[in-house]
Amino acid sequence: QVRLMESGGGSVQAGGSLRLSCAASGSFSSLNALGWYRQAPGKERAMVAAITVGSDTYYADSVKGRFTVSRDNVKSTVNLQMDSLKPEDTAMYYCAASREFYIGTPRQDARDYEFWGQGTQVTVSS
Repeated sequence: QVRLMESGGGSVQAGGSLRLSCAASGSFSSLNALGWYRQAPGKERAMVAAITVGSDTYYADSVKGRFTVSRDNVKSTVNLQMDSLKPEDTAMYYCAASREFYIGTPRQDARDYEFWGQGTQVTVSS
């Protein structure tokens, strides 16, 4: 069993930066894809970024060039560096993980991820 816990959310002005971190307890080495999703009020949960054990990455078009996802296999964490934040980035951010091994771009469907964190709020003011 794997437990995920996010940290690093908060409030920031537009143009600022935040770094989210997701710590995994349990068998981190068994995890392939690690993803970040977000959900704003009244909107569906959508993938923001993800990374596989092979370092393949995915970024939503809305965050390309601003967000960077990384994984630390020693610390058992997956991180999301968010720069040039915009008010539309305001949402609850969730960490997700999948054990299924595959090669290539991380899958974006939330049903492919079996472990989820509780979420951390990010608020960007204009």
